[in-house]
Amino acid sequence: ATKDEAKKHRYRQKISEYMTRAEDIKKHIEKEKQDGKYHKQIRIEENATGFGYEKLFQEYLTEIVSEVWVEDPYIRHVHQASRYSLYNFLRFCEMLVKGPCKVKTIHLLTSYDEGNGRSQQISGLEEIQQSLRNYGVTLNIAFSSSIHDREIRFNNGWMIKIGRGLDYFKKPQGRFSIGYCDFDLRPCHETTVDVFHTKHTKKM
Repeated sequence: ATKDEAKKHRYRQKISEYMTRAEDIKKHIEKEKQDGKYHKQIRIEENATGFGYEKLFQEYLTEIVSEVWVEDPYIRHVHQASRYSLYNFLRFCEMLVKGPCKVKTIHLLTSYDEGNGRSQQISGLEEIQQSLRNYGVTLNIAFSSSIHDREIRFNNGWMIKIGRGLDYFKKPQGRFSIGYCDFDLRPCHETTVDVFHTKHTKKM
């Protein structure tokens, strides 16, 4: 709004400097990503919305991703104490099928449901396995009694660790409540998401 030409010139110069600096920072971050020296942490607050799987993962699902590893001890029966873990895993698989990556193989490592839910857990996973086969995707399922960590890895080197695994969404208020179908609108439990690149993680 100023009519002072000298001030206008200084403002334009400052704006240009800030834009150049922002571009340099962006290039630096991109270079660190390429070098595998990038660590991003996302804090999901209690009852926060807008954190569907696409929001968390699609940035790292580049076109070269063809293989995915999911380690989560609680991919279990849908009626287990308000958990919807099997549905959550199915939703995650749907995101992979939609692309833009061309996933051919998904490896799932989880633990057996304790008690009466084991047969439903296995039949549910087998149904997901068969359904994925119709889309040309192989689901390899393995069980471990000692698994505790929760992590997801892509064969382009990215690794995502979520404190609660895939099960960070709260139980919907009802079958016809907003957020039941669209996970972006579903309130979340508090959790932390850490993103690393395997080039920058030490193998023990």
